[in-house]
Formats: sequence, C-alpha cells, structure tokens
Amino acid sequence: MQDHYLAGIGTRNTPQSEPIPGTTQVPNSAGGHGWQVDDWTRLRRFLILGSEGGSYYATERALTAENATAVMTCIRVDGPRAVREIVAVSQDGRAPKNDPAILALAIACAAQDDATRRLALDAIPAVCRTGTHLFMFARFVEQFRGWGRGLRRAVARWYEDKPADALAYQLVKYRQRGGYTHDDMLRLAHPRPVTPDHAALFSWVADTESRAPRNGLPTLVRAFRSAQDADTPEMTAGLITQFGLPREAVPTEHLSSATVWEALLHADMPMTALIRNLPTMTRVGLLTPTSDATRLIVDRLGDEQRLRKARVHPIAVLAALTTYASGRSARGSATWTPLPAIVDALDGAFYASFGNVQPTGKRWLLALDVSGSMDGGEVAGIPGLTPRVASSAMAMVTMATGDPYEVVAFTGGGHWGARESQLTVLPFSPRQRLDDICRATHGMTFGGTDCALPMLYATQQRREFDMFAVYTDSETWAGHTHPSQALVEYRQQSGIDARLAVVGMVSNGFSIADPNDAGMLDVVGFDTATPEVMRAFAAGEV
Repeated sequence: MQDHYLAGIGTRNTPQSEPIPGTTQVPNSAGGHGWQVDDWTRLRRFLILGSEGGSYYATERALTAENATAVMTCIRVDGPRAVREIVAVSQDGRAPKNDPAILALAIACAAQDDATRRLALDAIPAVCRTGTHLFMFARFVEQFRGWGRGLRRAVARWYEDKPADALAYQLVKYRQRGGYTHDDMLRLAHPRPVTPDHAALFSWVADTESRAPRNGLPTLVRAFRSAQDADTPEMTAGLITQFGLPREAVPTEHLSSATVWEALLHADMPMTALIRNLPTMTRVGLLTPTSDATRLIVDRLGDEQRLRKARVHPIAVLAALTTYASGRSARGSATWTPLPAIVDALDGAFYASFGNVQPTGKRWLLALDVSGSMDGGEVAGIPGLTPRVASSAMAMVTMATGDPYEVVAFTGGGHWGARESQLTVLPFSPRQRLDDICRATHGMTFGGTDCALPMLYATQQRREFDMFAVYTDSETWAGHTHPSQALVEYRQQSGIDARLAVVGMVSNGFSIADPNDAGMLDVVGFDTATPEVMRAFAAGEV
C-alpha cells in the first residue's frame, strides 16, 4: 500500500537529511541537519581547537574565516566578556596552541569600543607570555589596525615590566619568528629603559651582536655570546651547566651531541621542550634502557604537579606519544628506536595532564565517530592527529575513571545497526596503552555516521545507560531519526533520565545536541576542562 503523502511529517522520527519540524535546525556541510551553535560556543571551540589544517568539509582558510567572523561578533556584542574568555583559555592552558587566542586578542585590540580595546591591550602580557607569542601578535594585529599610541604603550610595557633577568631569557630564547625580531618590536613600541640593565639589553638588541659591548649585560646574555663562539660541544655543555642556557642558545652543530643534551636536561629543561625533544635525545644516544637520563625523564613525566605548572596540554603529550612510539618523524626522515619506559611514561602523562577526574558511578556508552570526515584535517594543526584519533584519546580519559562503560564506533560492516551505518562494539580497556587504541581506531572501516545509533542500540538491546557521549565533528547525515529524537525515545522506553554529551572535535558551527534539552550538553574536545565538565554533567551537578 502506498504511503499517504502526509505520513512523512512528524517530530518523533525525522531523517537526519531533513530538519525536525518546528525546530531551528540548519543544514550542515555534509548534507544533514543539526543545530547551529551560538557564537560564544564557536568562539570557545576556535580558541581551543583552532582551525589549522581545516576539516574534511572545509578548507583551512574557509574554516578560519568562519571562526574569525564568530570572534568579531562576540567582541562586538560583549567585548569585555570576549576578552575574559580569551584570557581564561590562554592562561589556564586549556588549548593545545596559543595561536587562536593571540589572533582573537589582536582582533579585540582593534575593537571600536574603547573599554574593550583597553582591556585587550592590558591583556597582552597575560596572553603573549613569550617572545614568540609577541611576534605572532604583532603580525596578527597589523591585519586589523595600525600602531597607534595605545598599542605602542601596551607592547612597550611587555618589555618594561619584566625584571631584567627574565627579559634577558626572552631575548636569548626567542630571538625571531615569522619575520619579526625584538629589534623590530623595540623600534615599533619605543619602551623606556627602566633600569641600567634594561638599557644595556635594549642597546644589545638594537646593535649587531658582534659589536655590542659585553660589559653591563646580564650574565645569561654574556653566556649566550660565549656559546656562539664555543669550539666544541663540551664547551657548550659547560656553559649550559653553569648558566642554564636554553636549547635555542646552542649552536646548531652541537645539537647532535649527547653531552649537550644531557646538560640541557639537567639544567631543568622545560617540560614542553622535554616532551618535544624525546626523539632527538633517543637518537643521539642519551636515552637508553638503563641510563640515568631515562630514569630522570620518567620521573618528570610522572610528576603531575610539574605537568600542571608547565601548562602541558594533553594534545602535546598525545602528539609526542604517537610520534615517539612510531619511531619515525611525522615531518622528516629521522628515525629512532622507542624505549618502552618512555612510551609508558608518556601514556601516564596524558591522563595526568587532565588532572584527577573523579568517577561518577554512572553507566556510560562512549560512541566514537570514526567516519571519513573524522579522518580529514588535523586537531590543532598536529600532523597525523586527526579528529578520529583524538576522539579515541578523549574517550580513554572517561574510561580511566573507573565508571562502568561500553565503547562503540560508527563503522561499516559492524556488528549492529542499519545498512547505511552500523556500530561496532570495541573491546577497549583502560589497561591498554593509548597509542595502541589510537592505531586500532585509525585502521577501522567506516560508513555514513548515524549518531542516533547509540541510543537506538541501547533501546533495542535493552541496555541500561545513564550517559551517552558521542565524539564527533557533527557533520553527520545518515539515519532515519535524529539523535535528539532517539534519546527521547530511549528515556521513554527505559525509564532512565539519560543524558547525552556531544564532544565536538572540530571547530565548526554545528552540533547534534538540542539546545532546548537540559539533558544534552555540547562541549569542546581537548579542552582540558572537558572531562570534569562531563563528570559534573553526568552527576547532575550542571
């Protein structure tokens, strides 16, 4: 019997290729429909995830332009709130990279509203904490305004307010980036030499290093100049040990020496630099299965307080883990033999970098979008770190809390589901190493993602869950009912007031979470605050 022409209209089951009648759903980039996230959510996604590398459906340039528009809208609507959000994400170390916050701050520094502009200019030291950050800010801000009096004074204070020793460290470690140098900044901002040491440093920067006098310069600068003249790695290592020179002060030809790297390590190498240079230290022979350097690094990676103090982001640890365990550079041809002790220590550091997330006692179904779109683009511009791999890592944080859970993935040819999209139950355990799980997820076959399937699966299989967590880019289209409708049906059938957290892994403008349902939450993937927010949401605290 032919269906009546009015039989296809309803609010209980609507194909994802169509909007739910009576809602504000909009088309997404994949041909499906979801909700447009508000500009403040879009701002937060951009500050944390950025848009480097683009996504499967949007080029890097297009995605950046969309996000910049959202940033400008927030600044125009409530500039002080936008500046506070930028500073909070940057200062709290919630984002893998500081670049999006620097761009957003540069936009705010060009705001028409005087109060917003003053707040943004005052926030430069809080967001631009290093010389590299300052150079990047200078590049970005010139895209939106000129160097007026307010901007000159704000940048000048960056130099004037630092103690001379701290400023010397910045001048030695971060000498140039993106076509800018400290000499450029001094000429643009005209800072006042507030002490004789500042005056000596400004003169040294403005003059050529070969002609600048050594007398009157801080000790670190004098040691840096001596290192540039050092004939042997042993001489350089001695200067590092005596004066605490950073890696950037070491002549390039001496960076292949294990002696130099050992000196850098014992000179209290910053945690981010330590994690980033593990392959090099292994390749030059400093790290071996029984070396003191290996034991020292394992101890440091296991120091949760040190990780938090250094603002080490989980993405940085995950990128280091996947690269180091592979034994091959993601961008070059360098190879090394990974040490199991280092891989295990990085695995532990990943969880520690999120802080101590307490269990909720709730029953979780963790659903990973491993579709083709999740294999496009990069999270925070990290080579090889696709949203697909990153979603596996985020799920592992919840698994590690000790709450009861089940993990499924949206795949092709899976064990349960419809013809277009299916679920595969994954036998993942928190006792597995993170890099093993990421590799397993990366190799899965996939179909069209139907984000309603976790709730439909739980309904039809009579499974009891209090929390559904879907890790996705929200660029979904497959399925005969929307996820929000499937969640309502599950609640009715099971009698459980279940909740749904949608973890957005791409900085786009869509969500499958109904903003009018208090039992649905949209959060940003790889925000260091996300696991705690999800815990509080599952526990009914928010």
